[in-house]
Amino acid sequence: MPPASSTPQVSPWWTPSVHEDRRPILLARNRIEAAIRLYFAQQDFVLVDPPGLQRSPGNETHLHAFATNAIGNDGLGETLYLHTSPEFSMKKLLAAGERRIASIGHVWRNRERGALHHPEFTMLEWYRANEPYDAVIADCIEMLRIAARETGAAKLRYRDRESDPFAEPERLSVIDAFSRYAGIDLFATMNAEGETDAEALATQMRERGLAVPAEFTWSYLFSRILVEKIEPNLGLGRITILDRYPAAEAALARRAGDDRRVSERFELYACGVELANGFGELTDANEQRRRFMLEMAEKERLYGERYPLDEDLLAALPLMPDTSGVALGFDRLVMLATGAARIDQVLWVPVAERLK
Repeated sequence: MPPASSTPQVSPWWTPSVHEDRRPILLARNRIEAAIRLYFAQQDFVLVDPPGLQRSPGNETHLHAFATNAIGNDGLGETLYLHTSPEFSMKKLLAAGERRIASIGHVWRNRERGALHHPEFTMLEWYRANEPYDAVIADCIEMLRIAARETGAAKLRYRDRESDPFAEPERLSVIDAFSRYAGIDLFATMNAEGETDAEALATQMRERGLAVPAEFTWSYLFSRILVEKIEPNLGLGRITILDRYPAAEAALARRAGDDRRVSERFELYACGVELANGFGELTDANEQRRRFMLEMAEKERLYGERYPLDEDLLAALPLMPDTSGVALGFDRLVMLATGAARIDQVLWVPVAERLK
């Protein structure tokens, strides 16, 4: 007889007793979604429904897509991808003449599964044309307050961390956050145009006792410090808006008007969890192409693959007005509003686990 497993057996989500325990969270999810749809309607947004299948799933180095083979009536195949965000489709709609648009739909990201990650999840994404960057930040804050009101939660919670969505949010630049929590002067690793010096950043890390691998890029070191030293301190007690990202870390954002080293990009945190990522959107097609090519070259170097560029998007960008946009992880929002510990708990049907 084989030895008994020491790992406790977990009943499937479709077991009636498990579903009974999960159902209050799932119904709260529905209430939050309904309230957010009402908010969009009251703000005169048009809800749009972008297709999941795209020729390009997105062109960011560390985002990984699901690919499929679309076979036409002639029997010939074409590689298409499930989008990692509806962004490209929505920007084409803005170029076509829409001004306030929102989407609540599924997106797919490969190589992602854990307490806060799921290969298929729900994203809220919305855009305001000809409106200031702060307008979508205000939207984000209201989304968190809506979720708290719908669940009767005085505070958002994740594990042992709390955040009051009704308190005045903290607004913190990336430069100040690195100085405060890691003792790193990021500006000392950039020139006036935002070009970065990886060795300068590595030197500061070594001086502060932070490990530096044998091979590295500035972007890798930046991300490592952000994840290990900065993010755990954000959104504790109140919401944090981490603002003005270095231009090198904002491929889809326009540069800040007062400093070319940084861009109009923010991320919103509660309980140490990233909930939203927003931009003052870049509309310079030539500059966007250049950035995409750099991202894909780095992707090929790291992962041995690259995704095609969306030529329709690049052709549409010059028609797009100045726009601010944001993507918010709906499932994570539900988690924090209900106190759930894992993203699977807030999904009506989680994606099947890999067979062992």
